[in-house]
Amino acid sequence: MALYSEKVMDHFRNPRNVGVIEDADGVGEVGNAKCGDIMKIYLKIEDGIVLDVKFETFGCASAVASSSMATELIKGKPVSEALKLTNQAVAEALDGLPAYKMHCSVLAEEAIKNALEDYYKKHPEAREDAE
Repeated sequence: MALYSEKVMDHFRNPRNVGVIEDADGVGEVGNAKCGDIMKIYLKIEDGIVLDVKFETFGCASAVASSSMATELIKGKPVSEALKLTNQAVAEALDGLPAYKMHCSVLAEEAIKNALEDYYKKHPEAREDAE
């Protein structure tokens, strides 16, 4: 059996939403020193919708694929929905990850949550709107 699903390989070879948003509304960075994966997520949010999302990931195939899939799952969605994104949802959307690579999907979830937290710090009024 192949180590990675076709979807993981596709998102690794052709990652979606790679890059930087210069005037991002929220930026989240996470790293895992043990495996060396670093993820940075940039969000552009307007009227409570994730208009654009970009990522920079330094890491293995699973880390790149998880970042790519996570950005796809929240792009165009309300912030309230992006906040609910779980690593399980990312892994399922990729048709699964090897057990020892599940931490990559956790990093993707954390990076997005950190970016949303950063967004709320910069736009406290948005949090009230969401609640």
